[in-house]
Amino acid sequence: MGRTRAATGSGASRGTSRAGQRARADYTGGVYGSMLAASVVTGAGSLGDFPRVELVLLLLLTGVAFWVAHVHAHLFGARLAQQALDRRVVLSVCRDEWPIVKATVPPAAAVAVSPLLGLDVRGALWLAVCVAVAGQVGWSVAAARRAGASPRLMAATASINLLLGLLIISFKIFLKH
Repeated sequence: MGRTRAATGSGASRGTSRAGQRARADYTGGVYGSMLAASVVTGAGSLGDFPRVELVLLLLLTGVAFWVAHVHAHLFGARLAQQALDRRVVLSVCRDEWPIVKATVPPAAAVAVSPLLGLDVRGALWLAVCVAVAGQVGWSVAAARRAGASPRLMAATASINLLLGLLIISFKIFLKH
């Protein structure tokens, strides 16, 4: 996954701006977080007495757990070998990885509003998966567009991410929770 200069320490040597790198990292985290959300919903087995609340919490807390894992990996994996940690570096890495959490919000919101749409819990699960896959495709196309990709390359990244999302959906169909 693409990382910002703060996460890799090499952005300045490539002549790219910090803002440009952060935008790419945001898209990467968005694609990753959307895939994570779709996987969480797919893997959600039996839920308890408050299935919607539990699923919303499961989505958001899994996003936070993966965010913490990514921050830790960058700070103590790659970062420690390159430079000493200080508050600025820690905050920068935390900010750069935050899109992983942000990408779990739309599927969680879809579950939260599903009763207003007349959906039962099963319908809420499907809505959340669809929202997550749509986010995954959207983030990938936005990243390609921002990078100046051709329409053909944007279509390719959308197709690949849609196929990955459909793979996750096929797991949901075959697991039949």
